[in-house]
Amino acid sequence: MKPLHVICAVIGGAIAGAAVGLLLAPEKGSDTRSNILKLLKEKGINLKKSQMEELVDEIEDQIEQHI
Repeated sequence: MKPLHVICAVIGGAIAGAAVGLLLAPEKGSDTRSNILKLLKEKGINLKKSQMEELVDEIEDQIEQHI
């Protein structure tokens, strides 16, 4: 396979995955983040909501760099 085809396949897969994720997501993002915070608190990890938002932003940046 040519490198361009591989790149197009990866980008296409990422777009398709994101679309399916948005369509099938069981909850809103804010609800999911709240549930993650609750789970972390149960495990003894206390994050403020602003820290959670920073963590989400960092993860998004890392994902964008690898796409």
